[in-house]
Amino acid sequence: MLAFVIVGSMKPDVAPPPAESSAKRPRGRPRKTEDERDDGNRRLALLTAAAQLFRRKGFAATTTRDIAAAAGMQSGSPFYHFKSKNALLYAVMEEGMRSALARLHAATQAPGYDALAPSAQLRVLVTVHFEVLLGPGSDFVPVMLYEARSLPPRQHKALGQLIAEYETLWLPVLNALHASGELRAPVRLARLLILGALNWSVQWFDPKKGASLQELSDAAMDLFLQPCGTDQELRSNFARSPTD
Repeated sequence: MLAFVIVGSMKPDVAPPPAESSAKRPRGRPRKTEDERDDGNRRLALLTAAAQLFRRKGFAATTTRDIAAAAGMQSGSPFYHFKSKNALLYAVMEEGMRSALARLHAATQAPGYDALAPSAQLRVLVTVHFEVLLGPGSDFVPVMLYEARSLPPRQHKALGQLIAEYETLWLPVLNALHASGELRAPVRLARLLILGALNWSVQWFDPKKGASLQELSDAAMDLFLQPCGTDQELRSNFARSPTD
């Protein structure tokens, strides 16, 4: 370590300054206050506030000052937990996807799930997905859906791995439904279309208009799955006029 000493700058008969005044001021960020320590709760408060603001105002229009105020912190406090607003954005998306994965894993590993018919299993997945998108505290994943373009390539790739893991959990059910003829579309396209349709609900769903998440799940199931009956019966029913 290099030290710069100014030779002759101190008179020999003058006592050196007290150790306290000669001590070097530590570099870098100041020490965290007790209230600012990353005990998990403060970090979660920031993530929750950021998710709400990013969803309502958009990433570009939201400032770290806005986020700190919403979390009940001083304006500089977010930087004790995250290096930048972009880092906070990625943390919101990662938190959302990890929470969604945990909820879907729990649903598919719940007692009795394996004994359900494939259509009933799909209903479980659809219901969980609607809860992730529209239920209480559901700002995280919608932010990911519409702000992922703001991420740098490395973070975008890491997020893509979590998304792929989530979507993979749907494949056994969709494969079983396709094998039974209840799902007519190719599984790869069906997965994209189903999740795309569910995700779009964050744009138009309004709980004040009376529809519940269960009613949304029922409507989605009616839309996605093929009704029972042979192809010939279905074509005949479709071609029959209302006056017949």
